[in-house]
Amino acid sequence: MLRWLRLWRVAGRDLRLLWFALKHRSRPLWLLPAAILIAFYAVEPLNFAVPLLGIVDDLVLLPLVLHMLLRCLPKEILDGFARDALV
Repeated sequence: MLRWLRLWRVAGRDLRLLWFALKHRSRPLWLLPAAILIAFYAVEPLNFAVPLLGIVDDLVLLPLVLHMLLRCLPKEILDGFARDALV
């Protein structure tokens, strides 16, 4: 149970970081299309056609892909998010 809580804590932080990065003035050009693709992937029809596969997909793959995407962000955005999180 603790592993699930940690996963959701990381995913929640990643979603806040994504929102911060999308609003940042110096965000990379690839970030908006990548975020849109991840959003479409989250609501893909396969989730409804094969429910078990969709659950595994949403609980494992989406957080991992989101985390890997955010690791590619520039240091300026990551530092800004860390500063705002402390305030």
